[in-house]
Amino acid sequence: MINLTVKQIAELVSGKLIGNENTLIHSLAKIDEAAPGDLSFIYLPTYEKFQQTTKASALLVKPELHKTRNDLTYIEVDSPEKAFFKILREFFTPEFSLSGIDNTAYVHPEAKLGRNVSLGKNVVISKGCIIGDNTKIFHNTVLYEDVEVGSECLIFSNISIREKCKIGNRVIIHSGTVIGSDGFGFNPDEKGVYQKIPQIGNVIVEDDVELGANVAIDRAALGSTIIKRGTKIDNLVQIAHNVVIGEDTVISSQTGISGSTKIGNHVIIAGQVGIVGHIEIGDNVVLMAQSGISKSIKKPGYYFGYPAKELKTSQKLEAHIRNLPDYAEQIKKLEEEIRELKKTLSKED
Repeated sequence: MINLTVKQIAELVSGKLIGNENTLIHSLAKIDEAAPGDLSFIYLPTYEKFQQTTKASALLVKPELHKTRNDLTYIEVDSPEKAFFKILREFFTPEFSLSGIDNTAYVHPEAKLGRNVSLGKNVVISKGCIIGDNTKIFHNTVLYEDVEVGSECLIFSNISIREKCKIGNRVIIHSGTVIGSDGFGFNPDEKGVYQKIPQIGNVIVEDDVELGANVAIDRAALGSTIIKRGTKIDNLVQIAHNVVIGEDTVISSQTGISGSTKIGNHVIIAGQVGIVGHIEIGDNVVLMAQSGISKSIKKPGYYFGYPAKELKTSQKLEAHIRNLPDYAEQIKKLEEEIRELKKTLSKED
């Protein structure tokens, strides 16, 4: 809980204050669930209706919003949601209480730990591992041989990081994720029996990446599978061997990316997208939910469908598909008219 005046909050977000500058704010809340002492925000027209009924003490709003309540304090900002998020980061970033090395943790004598490293219960740090300063590794997590982890990382419970993988600085990895599992490499012999191809590469996760829960990132067959700086990956995402994902890309849940595909910078991949292997997705591409990507996409823009097409084309096709019953009826009528016309013409001959 915070204890700030609206004036202090307005100064933090460079907002214009309308109302009582001494109004006290203790917490943040959704506008339809807010209570006295809460700060909320309106950033979409669909939420403007709650202005009349909210019990919040103050609202972050756009300057053009028509303000209807004298008992509310308003803070005008160009982007209410970004201002709200700034306040969240400033005052509500959680502190995860883990310090020191638990007596159940195992650290190999040849591992190197930086300053203020914290290890939870049953953590295993294997031979040759290097852990940077101020990194926290929570319970039941296992680092195999020669893993490198940077500084100020948060590695939560029940995570496996396989041998020789490298994690950058300020990386957050949520529970259940596996980094560096074997790539899906098999080849049938002359009898059709699948033989395993050794996967001898690694995974590199660069600085400021966040990986959700139960993400699976396969090690490269040769070389590295790479997640570049600033990329954010949701829960339940599969990334196959030798994939390269660019900087500041976001990938939503249940997406699967097949082997050796390259994803550019500032790409947005929505939920349940499937991407075939050995293709390239260029910078600033948006792949919409449940799309199937069967070939390379280099041109920035929005893509949807299976196989994925530019959004406008896909929408036109979808509209035609919905109208197929009407088209079929119209075709029947036209065919009947043509038959009648042919009969008439044959009689005249």
